[in-house]
Amino acid sequence: MPTLVNYSGDDEFYSGGSFCSADLGLMLSLGHADVYCPPRKRARISGPFVVEDRSKDPSLEILPDECLFEILRRLPGGRERGAAACVSKRWLTVLSSVRNSEICRSKSYNNLNDAIMISKDEDLEVECDGYLTRCVEGKKATDVRLAAIAVGTSTRGGLGKLSIRGSNSVRGITNVGLSAIAHGCPSLRVLSLWNVPSIGDEGLLEVARECRSLEKLDLSHCRSISNKGLVAIAENCPSLTSLTIESCPKIGNEGLQAIGRCCTKLQSLTIKDCPLVGDQGVASLLSSGASMLSKVKLHGLNITDFSLAVIGHYGKLITNLNLCSLRNVSQKGFWVMGNAQGLQSLVSLTITLCQGATDVGLEAVGKGCPNLKHMCIRKCCFVSDGGLVAFAKEAGSLESLILEECNRITQVGILNAVSNCRKLKSLSLVKCMGIKDLALQTSMLSPCESLRSLSIRSCPGFGSTSLAMVGKLCPKLHQLDLSGLCGITDAGLLPLLENCEGLVKVNLSDCLNLTDQVVLSLATRHGETLELLNLDGCRKVTDASLVAIADYCPLLNDLDVSKCAITDSGVAALSRGVQVNLQVLSLSGCSMVSNKSVPSLKKLGENLLGLNLQHCSVSCSSVELLVEDLWRCDILS
Repeated sequence: MPTLVNYSGDDEFYSGGSFCSADLGLMLSLGHADVYCPPRKRARISGPFVVEDRSKDPSLEILPDECLFEILRRLPGGRERGAAACVSKRWLTVLSSVRNSEICRSKSYNNLNDAIMISKDEDLEVECDGYLTRCVEGKKATDVRLAAIAVGTSTRGGLGKLSIRGSNSVRGITNVGLSAIAHGCPSLRVLSLWNVPSIGDEGLLEVARECRSLEKLDLSHCRSISNKGLVAIAENCPSLTSLTIESCPKIGNEGLQAIGRCCTKLQSLTIKDCPLVGDQGVASLLSSGASMLSKVKLHGLNITDFSLAVIGHYGKLITNLNLCSLRNVSQKGFWVMGNAQGLQSLVSLTITLCQGATDVGLEAVGKGCPNLKHMCIRKCCFVSDGGLVAFAKEAGSLESLILEECNRITQVGILNAVSNCRKLKSLSLVKCMGIKDLALQTSMLSPCESLRSLSIRSCPGFGSTSLAMVGKLCPKLHQLDLSGLCGITDAGLLPLLENCEGLVKVNLSDCLNLTDQVVLSLATRHGETLELLNLDGCRKVTDASLVAIADYCPLLNDLDVSKCAITDSGVAALSRGVQVNLQVLSLSGCSMVSNKSVPSLKKLGENLLGLNLQHCSVSCSSVELLVEDLWRCDILS
């Protein structure tokens, strides 16, 4: 026998069966077999009978996904599942398809390691209310990334807030990635999808089925999501409190009707630029008997007067209403909304680019909203002085008024409105081209003792005459913003400064005709209270102003003299002043400030947090020295 097999040894066989048994068949079926013999005896099988194919090693990869799923869902803890997810994309994909409820958990397993992992995960943040948040943007927004998030957080309470902004142009997020989040994060409460065209109803359906605790949903530029997905959310997420839909061309009335029917806890609603949304959808949301809506924003919709009538009648809990670019709403809609007497709780109202907003409608709103405190009117070309004054007389609780690009309003309307608003605290005028600098009789007007903030910006017709008249009506101002009023001079501003008491914040940027005389008056009369002063672009302001500021303004913490006629002498005077609280100083564009100012800036820098030396004559080496010495201060040069 040894001769036949060309092998020397004894002729005895060991018991226990030969390699030609079923065991060998099993080994061969796996595609690889090694011959093993105890050291006392060697096999009597020659080489050709042993099949050995190293190119096909035994692997779990030959298992179908169903078997792999059953194996992976039995992993005992989050650390083990996280390690398994790193093996391959296939394993990660299978793991992400395991629902949280399908994970086999051992009661004796200690999850302490999972808690340790939370503190080591740099990508995740823990919000103050206790759940994990994640934001995925741009190139990082892929299905693989979402699957990894789902697997990594599934055993730690799951993801509570997810925001997806944009998508990878090559491997963008699809329904697969969103489904992975739904399966692994059933505790998801807040979901924001911005500009993810590949996510459609299928992904949103999975979220609806698995994430029953969803409270806030934001869909922006999601062109593949339709009413079907929104209906699923409505029927499965009764805790929804906030809904935002923007530029979603396939979402219309059907989806909103389902929301109104099922989501009785909805408090905040924003719908913008959705062409299929009409009166039926908006009315169904607002007319529900259980409606708890308090914040409503409707922007660029094809709704008519009917929707505004519904708002006026059923909006009993609405406190914040924003109406923008409603082209099909006429004067009648605003009139009915006000006269319906349903907006008793309304506190803030914003109307932008609505041709139906006229004097008649504005007066009706004033009558029908007794608790209105904040009013903003933008780009409403048919609102004039008559409507503004009538509104001011009716809105007895008004505290803040913003008028932007309302070109039919003149200083007559503004002065009378200010005089009639006994509780007005803030007035802002922006780009109102109808204002002309005319002298008017103001003796019959009562001062507005409550006004604390006055902002008149980029109104070229507003000059010294108008400013002097306004100054007589506003003796208690704390904040003054006149930026961009090229027409005002010292003669117009000085009476206002003399009539006011205790200005705190003053912005005079780009008031080209103001001189040191105004700054001297401001410093001597209001220096004890002044905290912020912006003189950016006031080219006639010189070192004399800095000397006055140094002497009289101890509380000043923010000073901007960019593009003023400031030299090294002015900076030196400022450094010798009483400004112990100065934290921000801007000298940008002051070309006469040179290296000589470095010692003065070092002295000022003991408290500075921000210093702007752009376009000054300070050398780079001097700036480097300042950076070394003023290590707490951010320096722009």
